[in-house]
Amino acid sequence: MMLGRAVSMVWRSSRRLAVAGVCLSTLEGVLPLVPLYLVKLLIDALDMSLGTGYVQFDGILLLVVMMGLATLLTATVKSVSSVVEQAQSMVVTDHMQDVLHRRSVEVDLAYYEDPRFHDSLHRAQEEAPYRPTAIVRDLVTTFRNSVSFLAMVGLLLSFHWSVSLVLAAAALPGLLVKLRFSRIKWRWRRDRTETERRSWYMHWLLTSVQHAKELRLFGLGDRFRARYRELRTLLREESMSIARRRARAEMATESLATVLVYGSLAFIAWRTFLGLITIGSMVMYFQAFRQGMGYLRGLLGNLADLYEGTLFLQNLFEFLDLRSEVATPEHPLAFPDPVIEGLFLEKVSFTYPGADSPAVRDASLSVRPGEMVALVGENGSGKTTLVKLVCRLYDPDSGVIRVDGVPLTGMDPRRLRSSISVLFQDYARYQLTAAENISMGDIGRRSEGDGMIRAAREAGIHELISGMPRGYDTVLGRWFPDGRELSEGEWQKIALARAFYRKARIVLLDEPTSSLDPRSEEELFRRFREIARDRISLVVSHRFSTVRMADRIAVMRGGAHRRDRIPRGVDEGRRHLQRDVQHTGRRIRLIRSILGRGRSLHGPDAVSAGAPGL
Repeated sequence: MMLGRAVSMVWRSSRRLAVAGVCLSTLEGVLPLVPLYLVKLLIDALDMSLGTGYVQFDGILLLVVMMGLATLLTATVKSVSSVVEQAQSMVVTDHMQDVLHRRSVEVDLAYYEDPRFHDSLHRAQEEAPYRPTAIVRDLVTTFRNSVSFLAMVGLLLSFHWSVSLVLAAAALPGLLVKLRFSRIKWRWRRDRTETERRSWYMHWLLTSVQHAKELRLFGLGDRFRARYRELRTLLREESMSIARRRARAEMATESLATVLVYGSLAFIAWRTFLGLITIGSMVMYFQAFRQGMGYLRGLLGNLADLYEGTLFLQNLFEFLDLRSEVATPEHPLAFPDPVIEGLFLEKVSFTYPGADSPAVRDASLSVRPGEMVALVGENGSGKTTLVKLVCRLYDPDSGVIRVDGVPLTGMDPRRLRSSISVLFQDYARYQLTAAENISMGDIGRRSEGDGMIRAAREAGIHELISGMPRGYDTVLGRWFPDGRELSEGEWQKIALARAFYRKARIVLLDEPTSSLDPRSEEELFRRFREIARDRISLVVSHRFSTVRMADRIAVMRGGAHRRDRIPRGVDEGRRHLQRDVQHTGRRIRLIRSILGRGRSLHGPDAVSAGAPGL
């Protein structure tokens, strides 16, 4: 089944190259018979000439010329076959990478929360680039060796039936050894996937720019290097142990094969001595037996490699066969346009895979069009998870999320997400041009310079981009030549511009001003009020300066929505804030940082206290 799927993928990647490969392999498999037969004719002609004393030089010269042409043809076919094989390998590799990329994008985000998924993904990433290509190569050489071997067997059968059986007996033990150790290697690789991933994680820590500062500041380089060496030494020693066991087994089978091969050659020589075959026939059978043995070993080796390849392809297909829980209904419902009533969450609960407790528990919330709701709460209270549920990156375990009464689970996830604009707190930093960074917010939208500039202005980043040497064509980041690195706040503004570029009915902002200075934050929300005046807006924040601009504050605690508050002015907000501070025993720190200086606020009680209860 695995082999059939692999062949199907090879066929779909390039039918013409597949057909060309089969034809050339057939020709390459038959051609070795021609020189063998011509050598037989040449030796017999020379032997006859020596016996009679009459030399037919023209005939001998013709045979030599024919041998040269056959050799040239064989070399030409081999060269063309090599080019076709290389082209096919590259096409198949690119096709498989595309399949892997497509599945990586389609698979549910929840899988990324499961360590077992990361093992599966790691194995798939290892196999996808070269395993299908290796299977293509093995299939081609298997076919070619099969044709050549059958041709040699047919020739040897004209000598004696037993010689063909000896060929099989000499090669079969080696095949069994290869099959056994292929499975041992496959099991070992699966069992050690986590160890392999840990070693690559150490490698990533040592080489990535994200950790470069702390590695130097805390002196972590030697520690991570030692851990990497420890893991790689363990993997290397176990791998070499398997290799040594395999080598000993192969030496034993090779000894048996040697006895059988040279016994068969002695049998051919003995029949020549008896005068049953000519000298030319003896040479031809000698060569046919030796080449046949080589083709059979190659064939059985190819079969063993194919077996190993199909075992390891399970790693790839295991990943490709992952079932999506966030599925498209058979008859999807349309997203309401325009949105009249708003967004409603009704007793929504969700638990991450492998987690013991829910991240969101019985949360209910409503947001009307034109309303800006601030979602606040302590770290881990479920705010970001709630945003992901609204985006339908996950489906709730219980409860329902609706827009104008239409449940999100009844919609096509792609169509739904095209109606949502979102900024996550772990926003992406694309090492591409400024224009590409912003326009990725809506790739289905026809490229509009004015719209992109408008989004950049709304995010407060237009002036910076315009001042760059190449303007919006400037590459951001330092991965590629002529790139311009940005500060944390500037990158966040780029991400905001990307979110604003999409003309979505729902706008979700998760910590949108965490890296912005107070002035930029105030300007942003002044502009955002204008942008979102007819949209559903949900903003996650810890900052008092942010949430006091909201129409309503929704407080999350322990994964549940506890209460709403409506800001009615700074003075009243201060009174409620002071009450909650006293209640929680954090009066001095929060009063000084929030009431006295207007700094960022952390914690659901302090934020929710910025407004009176309903």
